[in-house]
Order: sequence, then structure tokens, then C-alpha cells
Amino acid sequence: MRVFDGVDDLRAAVGTQLGTGDWVTIEQNQIDTFADATDDHQWIHVDPERAKEGPFGTTIAHGFLTLSLLPSLVSSVFEVHGTKMGVNYGLNKVRFTSPVPVGSKVRAVVDLDEVTDVTGGVQVITKITVEIEGAERPALVAEWLTRRYV
Repeated sequence: MRVFDGVDDLRAAVGTQLGTGDWVTIEQNQIDTFADATDDHQWIHVDPERAKEGPFGTTIAHGFLTLSLLPSLVSSVFEVHGTKMGVNYGLNKVRFTSPVPVGSKVRAVVDLDEVTDVTGGVQVITKITVEIEGAERPALVAEWLTRRYV
């Protein structure tokens, strides 16, 4: 876990890799709960028997489920002290580059691309690569914008 003592410390790290997060296992009950929350019950996600005969040989996580895990995956990589709060500001780019089979372990690799001043704080742009244990290609690559208020 990398800890920054304020936004100036964070700003000094622009252009570096902040670290790699902990592995997290994607379970079928998590996929099913996400399907219920989003009303996306496509068989490749929620029907293990049918998915055995499908293109991936098993169920896979929704791409948006993997994306929604970013706050959790990144929380084991770094934190910024000396700010009042952080908020999600959006995404510039997201690519779902590989399916995540049920039972896979994923983790985030975080690169700090930019820190710019905004009213009341800074805007932070990180490149997040979500790796799949043992896979050649990552699950997703995203450019994530957050804001830290001081």
C-alpha cells in the first residue's frame, strides 16, 4: 500500500506506477447479484450449465461488474491522506479486453497519469489495468478520473 501525505506528494508521483493491488476472486454469487441489480441476466453470466457449452466454457463476469470493482481493487494500491474526501468523476476511456471467467482472480495495476488543480482540490487521472491471474491479456483497461478535495 502506497500512502501519500497530501496532494503535493501525489502530484510528485505523476508518471509513475503506484503499485499492484491484492487478488480478488470473482464468484458466481457475485455475478448473479450484479445481474439482479442491473437486470442483465444473459446466460453467459448466470446459467452455468448452458455456459459450459458456450464460447468461454463457463460463466463470465459482466464487463460492467469488473468495472464496478475499481474502487475496491484500487483501495489496496494507494491512499491519499490530508484530503477531506475523494469522489468518482468519471472515465475517459474503458476497454473490456478479455472475459473474466467465474472463479478467476483479478487485481488492479495503477499508473498515475495526471494531477491537475480544480476548485477546492485536484483532479487525478489514473490508468487502471485489471489483470486476470494466469491470463495473457487483462480484463480491462480504463482511464479513471477522480477528485480529491482538501
